[in-house]
Amino acid sequence: MSNTNLLDQATDIEAGDYCPFGIATCFIRTEGEIHQVKIIEPIPSAALEAVLQGVPTSYEAIHGKTFGDIVTEEELRIDEQFPSEAQFCDRFIERAIAATRTYKNRPEAKKHVPVGTVKTDLNYSLSKKRVLNQNTNVSVEDNVKQHEYTHKVL
Repeated sequence: MSNTNLLDQATDIEAGDYCPFGIATCFIRTEGEIHQVKIIEPIPSAALEAVLQGVPTSYEAIHGKTFGDIVTEEELRIDEQFPSEAQFCDRFIERAIAATRTYKNRPEAKKHVPVGTVKTDLNYSLSKKRVLNQNTNVSVEDNVKQHEYTHKVL
């Protein structure tokens, strides 16, 4: 789906709507090796408030922006404040639209990182690495054994 189609469907989103964007340190596994990458992600209001309460995070910075600062009908713009090696996350526009809507529902969350500011005093931690292309293989042994009376009415 193209940018224009997604934006046409999001009639409630305007260029001036608030959305913070985080610079996350993530990892990609290729041929058994792990490589570090910088990812630009829109941050929903609930996630922003959790990060600001001191939860360990892979975000090294959060930029207060408007939707239109980054997303246009023609392209995605990487702001000059972002690291030059940073790249957009998967399904960026969909996630940006969804995150922007959370600030329309909770406008008081905009005050944490106002437009034009950058917040860097976060609990930045790489102790739990975010591997973007990791596959999880679920097996029968992963099933939790339940008591025989679990689904019976006693």
